[in-house]
Amino acid sequence: MKYLSDVTTLKLLPEKCTGCGRCVEVCPHGVFKLSDKKASITDRDLCMECGACAVNCEFGAISVNSGVGCAAAIINSIIYGGEPSCDCSGDKSDGCC
Repeated sequence: MKYLSDVTTLKLLPEKCTGCGRCVEVCPHGVFKLSDKKASITDRDLCMECGACAVNCEFGAISVNSGVGCAAAIINSIIYGGEPSCDCSGDKSDGCC
């Protein structure tokens, strides 16, 4: 499932990646892949900002603000009904829609 385009807070620092593959193992949406002994992001828009990758990266190569932004708004709208709202002004610089 893709969420809103270009709004995820997911960041990968390749220089800190050791290629352990833990992010690939724990990501429920297949956002990461390993190639040449380094992780890379396959499609940022697949990220649901659950935080599993960042919590499980022992080397600090991944960061994500889990439970925030438009992905959380979409999940909440599915659970509670109604239109997704991330309560932002439309400025993408804050990581929101």
